[in-house]
Amino acid sequence: MDASRDAFIRAMRHVACSVTVVTTDGPAGRHGATVSAFSSVSADPPTVLVCLRAGSRICEQVEANGVFTVNVLAEENRDVARAFTGEFDAARPDRFEGQQLIEMPGLAAGLGGATVFACRLAKSVVHGSHTIFFGQVAHAFTAERPPLTYHDGAYRRLQLTAA
Repeated sequence: MDASRDAFIRAMRHVACSVTVVTTDGPAGRHGATVSAFSSVSADPPTVLVCLRAGSRICEQVEANGVFTVNVLAEENRDVARAFTGEFDAARPDRFEGQQLIEMPGLAAGLGGATVFACRLAKSVVHGSHTIFFGQVAHAFTAERPPLTYHDGAYRRLQLTAA
């Protein structure tokens, strides 16, 4: 028996995750979107994946551009997360306006934050409502700052305590 869509969504609200913004740039244009479905895949070769809603602007542009950057936001980057959800698009249609960009030739710009993975598209797979993009990591770095997290419909800060 499969879980219902509503039960699945309710359960996923209780899974804490880092907040990421996926950016892309190239012949199809520059765009970025806040996403929650991001994971490491392999260290050999360094590979990550992101899941983007099939047919969305960011999905189509990542596919066409062949590059994307995963920006794991730092806990002080709530406004960046909100900007890339499209919340402010009516007043500020360029989501990159006012952002501190990290330019990487041949790759999509990074936004800084806690950790950045700049990738070349290795493979994409459509599953259900989303496209899974596998990116071979061309450049990775961390700012050693705590990540912004999302849990139960709200942005959160990690409370680091020894276990």
